[in-house]
Amino acid sequence: MYEQKTKEHEGSVIEFIETVEKPSKKEDAYRLLELFEQATGYPAKMWGDSIIGFGSYHYRYATGHEGDAPLAGFSPRKAKISLYLTGCAEKEPDALERLGKCTAGKSCIYINKFSDIDPDVLKELIGNAVSYLQKRYPDKG
Repeated sequence: MYEQKTKEHEGSVIEFIETVEKPSKKEDAYRLLELFEQATGYPAKMWGDSIIGFGSYHYRYATGHEGDAPLAGFSPRKAKISLYLTGCAEKEPDALERLGKCTAGKSCIYINKFSDIDPDVLKELIGNAVSYLQKRYPDKG
């Protein structure tokens, strides 16, 4: 049976950010931490080794595969900063243009640095991603 690798745990978000080697990327991580907390209303939690997530939802696919994931999150990776915002790239291409210098995948937006993007547009995208996931996977609890 499949076991989910990226799980929420009690690791310290601040301790993780402090391990980021590049000072400018560390500063960007702190700026994103504040912005994501404001935009989601959820406290930051560590997910796996390197994802800072906010809120959570439980998904279940028709195949029977299920698990938990953050509603929104980011990771200050070595090459780029990954922003985990499900549904944004394919549903809001105009917002991605307004966001600034970035590239996008299915559930990820990649940025080089915080100063490349518009924080107000990012807040909008975070809010939209959270709303999208909460509607698609309503809490049955």
